[in-house]
Amino acid sequence: MARMYKSRKGKSGSSKPYVTEAPEWSNTNADEVTKLVVELGKAGHSTAQIGTVLRDQHAVPDVRLVTGKRIGTILAENDIGGTYPEDMMNLMRQAVRIIEHLGSGNHKDIHNKRSLELTEAKIRKLAKYYMSEGKLPSDWRYKRDELRLMVE
Repeated sequence: MARMYKSRKGKSGSSKPYVTEAPEWSNTNADEVTKLVVELGKAGHSTAQIGTVLRDQHAVPDVRLVTGKRIGTILAENDIGGTYPEDMMNLMRQAVRIIEHLGSGNHKDIHNKRSLELTEAKIRKLAKYYMSEGKLPSDWRYKRDELRLMVE
């Protein structure tokens, strides 16, 4: 399958092995893992950072195998997180950084103008998906001039 924003073919990637239960050496106490996820979420960590901390410091290789839920689901059940999904917020932060770069005397940087267009296309595409899933209001629109307010 070809890459969407590149002019080349994609590479095959590795996939996680099919496992239905946590290994015996891991921490399998679901309540303790849930408390750790909520605690780290309240501290302001992203879901990827939470997963890394749990793996490296608490011997939890996969939260879903222990609790039966994903980290994002656990955070959503406890009303932790922002108004926008994490992947969309990361793209919006990236767009803000590119806009600041172009605005600070680099208005002729055509490569970053292109990367801003691609990033904004990804944001719109994700927004369309999240509107269909009900995670964003149906009248939400991407506006470049209001982007900094949404990110902060």
